[in-house]
Amino acid sequence: MEKMNVRKIVLMFADAFIVFVSGALTSFLLSFFWMNPMYDSSRKSLIIYILINVLMCFFALYVCGAYNKLWRYFDAKDYLSCGLGMFIGSGITVLLANTFNAQPRWQYIGLSFVISTFGIIMFRFIFRRTFLTIAVDGKKYQKQRTMIIGAGQACRMILSEIKNAQTDPKNPAHKYEPVCLVDDDPDKQGTSIMGIPVRGTTKEIPKWCKNEAIDLIILAIPSINEKDKKRILDSASETSCKIKIIPYLTEMLADGKESTQIISKAQDIKIEDLLGREPVTFDNDDVKKYIHDKVCMVTGGGGSIGSELVRQIIKYSPKQIVIVDIYENNAYEIQQELFMDYGRDINLITLIASVRDYDKMNVIFKKYKPNIVFHAAAHKHVPLMETVPEEAVKNNIFGTFNCATLAEYYNVEKFVMISTDKAVNPTNVMGATKRCCEMIIQYMAQNYTNTDFITTRFGNVLGSNGSVIPLFKKQIETGKPVTVTHPDIIRYFMTIPEAVSLVLQAGAMAQGGEIFVLDMGEPVKIVTLAENLIRLYGKTPYQDVEIKFTGLRPGEKLYEELLMSEEGLKETANKKIFIGNQIKIEPEQFLGELQELKEAANSNNSEQTLKILSDIVPTFHHNIN
Repeated sequence: MEKMNVRKIVLMFADAFIVFVSGALTSFLLSFFWMNPMYDSSRKSLIIYILINVLMCFFALYVCGAYNKLWRYFDAKDYLSCGLGMFIGSGITVLLANTFNAQPRWQYIGLSFVISTFGIIMFRFIFRRTFLTIAVDGKKYQKQRTMIIGAGQACRMILSEIKNAQTDPKNPAHKYEPVCLVDDDPDKQGTSIMGIPVRGTTKEIPKWCKNEAIDLIILAIPSINEKDKKRILDSASETSCKIKIIPYLTEMLADGKESTQIISKAQDIKIEDLLGREPVTFDNDDVKKYIHDKVCMVTGGGGSIGSELVRQIIKYSPKQIVIVDIYENNAYEIQQELFMDYGRDINLITLIASVRDYDKMNVIFKKYKPNIVFHAAAHKHVPLMETVPEEAVKNNIFGTFNCATLAEYYNVEKFVMISTDKAVNPTNVMGATKRCCEMIIQYMAQNYTNTDFITTRFGNVLGSNGSVIPLFKKQIETGKPVTVTHPDIIRYFMTIPEAVSLVLQAGAMAQGGEIFVLDMGEPVKIVTLAENLIRLYGKTPYQDVEIKFTGLRPGEKLYEELLMSEEGLKETANKKIFIGNQIKIEPEQFLGELQELKEAANSNNSEQTLKILSDIVPTFHHNIN
């Protein structure tokens, strides 16, 4: 018989005993302090009434679902269900007692009901604390009711660890109470592993989490592919349970033997686990060949992308890293981080400068003579750039033009520009300026030969400055509503390390003039992302945390595209990276339009700036909402 059923039977007998004792105790109290509890003074009538009450209360408690909630961490609603069951049972008992001429006094009925109901509720409270509370170093902890997804080898290892941990309170597995398993294998349905039943399939995760009052879900299918992982995690995220993931089995082996500390290796679910595609991998050897012993400059080196570029570049032993950023706080933070990780002997130069300042950038290029430039400096906040288009033009377009022309002049080997999917058929100023930056890079590639000019284009980066994730997290943590612009808005997402790896790989693969595009899988609905993030905090969307739809912001569109229709696609050695064909840039016309744009921006004429920008970027359809 399953462990859970044994405990359920124990509870049933306990309830019957409590009702019986409560009836006898009530009779004694009334007789001793006041009156005969029964109109009929015979002891036989009292015993008949108590026995009827035991049976009827047991029946009513069963109907009200009191025994389906044996291991639940009872809340007010659950305790009320016990009270309701006792009330119904007592009422039926009174009606039946009249049939057997065993009529009690109303004082007896009321006092007996109060004592028995209190006893049943208190027994559940004590029962729960006895079986679901553990003590470690004198401190008490509640055990977590646990569902394990996957009834395979990893599951058996977890259950064995939990079983063994019962004699070792300091083992983290001691705090888990395995309740049920789910698995999509039809042959495993209705079976059990080490006494834990396989309840259903992964599609039924929300159902069984509710029925079994689950606190924690452990995904124990280490070899699962990303598509299935996303499907299962999407289902698990519909619950309010905390979710952990077991890593690959090879990571759980120590000296060729199975680790006995599997649960300690379980990882909390991360929002990137919900992207639904395999992580992008790159050839590190190729990257190392062109980074090793080179002077690498990163503009915008203190930003989310720029700082990750610096973190990855330093691993390939460059000759020197030059960080250029206008925001001293960010630049200082990445500088100190690298000093802490690698010591102060590393050849790292941190400079506060603006890419808009041609003369200053000229001094920097002349002094440090970079071999490779990663150009990540840009204004990228869409709504802010809508209000001051001339500033976006000055910084993004002419900052890029300054750095690109200086790279050519000082014979930089490779110049890698960071672009965005918002540059494709742009509807906002930021996207239009980045498309113009791409045109500058293609112009340089088509007209100069000293430097390989490359563009890398990807979608939204999880956790980067200005992305939705930090905003959502802040809103959730401060108890404010999560704001989403539109229920149907979708975006492509990638992680910061993936984005930066693409940039480095692009530099290694580049011949000059390419726009490298990452296959980012399926786009993600922002509202789904918000809902999942709320659930990762253990909260329920629309109940614990409100989601408000605020309307599309100026220049924002419902979906982003990664490639312009006229560019086409060409495969590379990496199946996740594609190259867009170059678009021919007419030099004289392009340079003339850039000069007009510069004059309009420098005169701070927003309207004229937008007009000329639209002429340069014919796919720019400004959406001002």
